[in-house]
Amino acid sequence: MRFVRSAFASIVVFLIPASHAAERFVITDYGAVPDGRTLNTEAIQKAIDSAARKGGVVEIPKGTFLSGSIFLKQGVSLHVAKGGVLLGSNRIEDYPKRVTRIEGHFEPWRMALVNAQEMQGVRIGGEGKIDGNGILFWAQFWQRRKENPKCTNLEVERPRLMFIDRCDDVEIRDLTFRDSGFWNLHLYRCANVRIEGLDIHAPTTGKILGPSTDGIDVDSSRDVTIRKCRISVNDDNIALKGSKGPLADRDTDSPPVENILVEDCVFGDGNGMITCGSEATKIRNITVRGCRIEGNATALTLKLRPDTPQHYENILIEDIELAGGGRILNVAPWRQFFDLKGHPQPTRKVNNVTLRNIRGSFGSWGWLGGNPDDEIRDITLENIDVRLKGRRLELGEVKRLSVRNVKVNGETFEPGA
Repeated sequence: MRFVRSAFASIVVFLIPASHAAERFVITDYGAVPDGRTLNTEAIQKAIDSAARKGGVVEIPKGTFLSGSIFLKQGVSLHVAKGGVLLGSNRIEDYPKRVTRIEGHFEPWRMALVNAQEMQGVRIGGEGKIDGNGILFWAQFWQRRKENPKCTNLEVERPRLMFIDRCDDVEIRDLTFRDSGFWNLHLYRCANVRIEGLDIHAPTTGKILGPSTDGIDVDSSRDVTIRKCRISVNDDNIALKGSKGPLADRDTDSPPVENILVEDCVFGDGNGMITCGSEATKIRNITVRGCRIEGNATALTLKLRPDTPQHYENILIEDIELAGGGRILNVAPWRQFFDLKGHPQPTRKVNNVTLRNIRGSFGSWGWLGGNPDDEIRDITLENIDVRLKGRRLELGEVKRLSVRNVKVNGETFEPGA
């Protein structure tokens, strides 16, 4: 075994050679039919259950296999072979409703297409595709939003593509994720996670957009490395999440999100290459480096909820290439479904945020500010040379904003000008 250390000394990434001796359990041997129409949930779960008895790899071979929720078990890896497609059912009844983590709390909600819960050593990969088949779920949501513009994200049930729940030593790699009904990859209370080589996409243009199709949601997790991924979605690209509400800092189900490394990724459209929120309390020690934005994704979004105690700190965004039309910053109040529940308004802090070594052409600077009582301090913009359509940075109350060697459209940048 060998290991490498990431940007944070506390993150240790183990590189363990795959065992060539692991027995393979091919789902067609258990009755799965690759016609894209036959529901194969029972056959795939039967293969998983068989593999769990002695350990091994469940393989989805070439072909399109329709399925509802499947549940991995300890000692079972999942491999989607090249040309293989795990296609999500578009019947919500094929995803069982259980008490699960969703949007910062627990409630009965539909499970994901692929689920791993309380496991050690999760391995999911392959050159194939996991397709959420989400267009009917999206259409139902947009119809409800048309009927009630104030409907919540959870008012219309939609399944996630993959949910990894309270697992340690997780590796997910090389897969294509398409058209998730809801979030694509949701990690909750996981540690020591490597995500590499994923291609995640949901439509951002066309007649029906993919609502709430976050690329990767890192919820109350730590020591996570995301590298060499491509993400273009109609919501947050990578969202760092926790809890929400005026007592969120007392929520023992939501420990801090910390020690997150994102590197060598490409982003298309999205609400935030990195987004903190909308449900989040403590987020710290985040590094994003060596990435490229080709679409309209915002580089850094910090959602500041006036009903939630929040502290975002030690965030570094560096060596970023811009070739799209988005915003560099969106640090701003977030009041969606605001509710103090009769409590006094809590406080929010943002400190030690650095953006440096950024080059290219983009849409605008965006916004840097917060709610009236927010404390935003020690923000550094350094070694930035960009061409922007909107060169003005909309600036709120910020303490100790440092600007060094920053040029916009060939001219020295002055904040507020």
